[in-house]
Amino acid sequence: MKWIKPSKISGTLRAPASKSMMLRATAAALLSKGESQIINPSFCDDALAGLRIAKALGAYVEREDQLTKIKGGRSLQKTILNCSESGLCMRMFTPVAALFNKKITVTGTGTLMTRPVEMMEQPLNQLGAYCETNSGFPPIQVKGPIKGGKIRIDGSISSQFLTGLLMALPLCRDDSELIVNDLKSKPYVAMTLSLLDQFGISIYSEKDLRRFFIKGNQCFQNTTYIVEGDWSAASFLLVAGALRGKVTVNNLQIESLQADKKILEVLKITGAGIFKMKDTVSAEQNKLEAFEFDATECPDLFPPLVALACSCIGRSRITGVERLKHKETDRAHTLLTEFSKVGAKIKIIKDRMEIEGTRLKGGIIDSHNDHRIAMAGAVAGLTTEKGVLIDGWECVSKSYPCFFKDLKSVGGNIV
Repeated sequence: MKWIKPSKISGTLRAPASKSMMLRATAAALLSKGESQIINPSFCDDALAGLRIAKALGAYVEREDQLTKIKGGRSLQKTILNCSESGLCMRMFTPVAALFNKKITVTGTGTLMTRPVEMMEQPLNQLGAYCETNSGFPPIQVKGPIKGGKIRIDGSISSQFLTGLLMALPLCRDDSELIVNDLKSKPYVAMTLSLLDQFGISIYSEKDLRRFFIKGNQCFQNTTYIVEGDWSAASFLLVAGALRGKVTVNNLQIESLQADKKILEVLKITGAGIFKMKDTVSAEQNKLEAFEFDATECPDLFPPLVALACSCIGRSRITGVERLKHKETDRAHTLLTEFSKVGAKIKIIKDRMEIEGTRLKGGIIDSHNDHRIAMAGAVAGLTTEKGVLIDGWECVSKSYPCFFKDLKSVGGNIV
């Protein structure tokens, strides 16, 4: 266990590389001709799973500290793709695997095996592949090649399958038209389109991102791609600064398309001191007022926002609970259960979570092997009377392996 004692913090940290953009860049480099260089790579667990899959599908991968070289090539080396616990790997690389004329099994470990993937079956079959899931769950059996065409997909659970199709369809024989129903997490789709443009792929999309027109027979161009800092990880650091001192985070793109940049809007509403300059953001402690925020498009902000709301004066309301059912845990239920154990006053009303600001007493928080629960518990622990023990803290390696080291380096009393 990690024990986070009540602490005052102050210092500067570098945001880790975005695992979402690292995974997208890995897939694009795999599909490119020639060698791409990925600068400021992420080597968190999810990113490493993506690199292993790229090698299994034929890429040559060479890792250095601040640089990863990926020589593209679709020469199948393994017919079993293990996504570990990465939902993005599973939903993005399955359409890529459907480009191959061999049966491939896409599987994973842990809670990933309980996350729904049924939305992929019918569209991939309509595109000319064979695709079968285990009654809507992993593992997935897929055999291509997909040929392109006009399909309709469900975007209500996740946009990750859409990202995979946007990666694979430009390489198909025929042009494609893609219609998406009830798309959630639109900022993540914008991130995908931006990256594809840098790899030479042209996709026309309507402004509401509900219809896409994709020319077939395109070619990914190898490039040098710089992975930007991760706003999802930075949100925990900035909330920690707003709660217990001052934290400055660099390696952040202020104009980023990442959904979790919205953390700045919430911190501003609460009254926290926010300072922005080039690639740097600071958050400073102040008297914090309750907030209302719709996290439907950025559900990964729920955990740090719950930690923040516990220290705000009044009742905060966060909408978008339905988006949390199919994460590493049923994240809304886990937040309610674990934070209540340390003194939080939380209730869930349909799609809304309400948090009454109160001083947390402390105690034990079980991460449930969910990296964002572990980080949220640690940040909240800084504000408690007695401190918080995080059971299962190691799971932060999924997205931010150095989280506890970084938090300790700015003054967090962690043992």
